Amino acid sequence: MSLALAAAAALVLSACGADEAPSSAKDTIEGAGKGEGAQKESPSAEPSKAAGRPEIKLPDDVENVFEGWETGDKTKDGALADLARNVDAMSDAVLRGDTESPKVAYYRQGDALVSSVKWVQAWLDEDLSYTGTIRHYQPNVVLSGDRGAGVGYCADESEAFNKSRKTGKVDRTPEEKPLVHYVVQMRKSDEGVWQVLDVQSKRGDAKCG
Repeated sequence: MSLALAAAAALVLSACGADEAPSSAKDTIEGAGKGEGAQKESPSAEPSKAAGRPEIKLPDDVENVFEGWETGDKTKDGALADLARNVDAMSDAVLRGDTESPKVAYYRQGDALVSSVKWVQAWLDEDLSYTGTIRHYQPNVVLSGDRGAGVGYCADESEAFNKSRKTGKVDRTPEEKPLVHYVVQMRKSDEGVWQVLDVQSKRGDAKCG
């Protein structure tokens, strides 16, 4: 899920991050096939409905928290705001079991969009959803021209747990390596939306310690 989410056939299959598939299929990291503070903060104040951005509302038992998600640079903050919405869109798709979510397609293109379909399907194949909070922190944005950006960030999934779709039972077995480092490639569309093109992730990366 929790995120950066990558080769078309690659999935993040470990614990229950918003950008990750169920723990029963661990150890395949998305993108492998391709070459701070404790305070909760909101993404950029950029209007969520600008450029037709879809509204995303997660259920009460699921939350994505974004810490340090504002840099003071307007362009970087715009990219981070849409990246946060991408994370929420992926969470929404996993929770609803929607492999063809238009909200995900709004924020993802290319390999990232193709892998998102496989990602959500992996959750469905295991009959799993999830509950809890995922903390996203330590964002680092590197801009490339006016429309390109690379973003690295960490996600802490220690407070998120797999949940059976059928019974609603929550598996609170702790994830051995709850910290995940993501590297995301983004591009700003003609409509002004920062879209995810590629995601790579590494569970247990020392960068997130």
